[in-house]
Amino acid sequence: MRVLDYLELSSRLDRAGIGTAHDQQVAALERARAAGADVEVVTSPWPDGDALGGLYAGLRGRGVLADVDVVHLNLIGPASVALARYARRTDTPLVLHCHVTSEDFRESFRGSDAVAPALRRYLRWFYSQADLVVTPSEYTRRQLLDYPVDAPVRALSNGVDHDSVAGHESLRKPYRDRFDLDGVVMFAVGSVFERKGLTDFCAVAERTDHEFAWFGTVDSGPQASPTVRRLTGDPPDNVTFTGWVDDKPGAFGAGDVFFFPTKEENQGIVVLEAMACGRPCVLRDIPVFREYFEDGHDCLLCSSREEFVAALERLADDPDLRRRLGENGRETAAEHSLERVGEELVATYEELVG
Repeated sequence: MRVLDYLELSSRLDRAGIGTAHDQQVAALERARAAGADVEVVTSPWPDGDALGGLYAGLRGRGVLADVDVVHLNLIGPASVALARYARRTDTPLVLHCHVTSEDFRESFRGSDAVAPALRRYLRWFYSQADLVVTPSEYTRRQLLDYPVDAPVRALSNGVDHDSVAGHESLRKPYRDRFDLDGVVMFAVGSVFERKGLTDFCAVAERTDHEFAWFGTVDSGPQASPTVRRLTGDPPDNVTFTGWVDDKPGAFGAGDVFFFPTKEENQGIVVLEAMACGRPCVLRDIPVFREYFEDGHDCLLCSSREEFVAALERLADDPDLRRRLGENGRETAAEHSLERVGEELVATYEELVG
């Protein structure tokens, strides 16, 4: 069984959660193949991965696109639309992976709130073409059913690539020295958006004496929101915005408490990465986190700035609590292994092909 697992604009999304999710899918399928599953994954729609070669093949009377048994698409742009139509025309099973909703598009870029209602209508049309829509959570599945999307929708965890954060402890000192961090450091990882809780992150930091660091890309172009420009341009004295860092494990090594006051997520791979590193997590109490995590067991869930401050202070003062939440978090992350993701993806493809 040959599967096209395609991410449009992959070179521009290598720093985004969608890029991470796609890379994890490919890694999961490769592990499944190594374990004996009858699956081969290709990431380019062109034969041999070469667009020019595909055109030459077409001129010689061969197929322009790669010969596959399943088409699995991860974005919603024009190339994905064309491949979805190709799959429908050739009666090839089509899986559309929902990494984008109108809800999580809000408060991301300048003007994103105004675009979100139209995006919802587009997504309803786009996802309805699928033989199966895969979502990272039951929460997102319910959202799509409310659009409503006219296709079967199934939840499947993005999983977490433990290898991608391996060696984080060895990078602790270099990264703390590099960004002048000391004490119990509260940290976040990922692109800096207001949807990710930027305003609350800074407001909570101002109410404590601890250091806060956000490791991730800060948009400076015309797409950056005024809020991002203002808070990253003149942050509180105890907040550091590092910008993009080459070694992701270094971010998880430098920080002590993962603080993620995001307002909307489809799952939150970065939370699983923090848990895989044994870092205690303080999260906003939103439905998708209730689905995967347990308050007081592997994280602390909070609903207000006052609760965030209290939770962070509690963890700063209680190393035993940090250790207990971190150990339980490791167990939670282990339940989302790429081996399990690979098994579920292969079973899904076999069901569609069968």
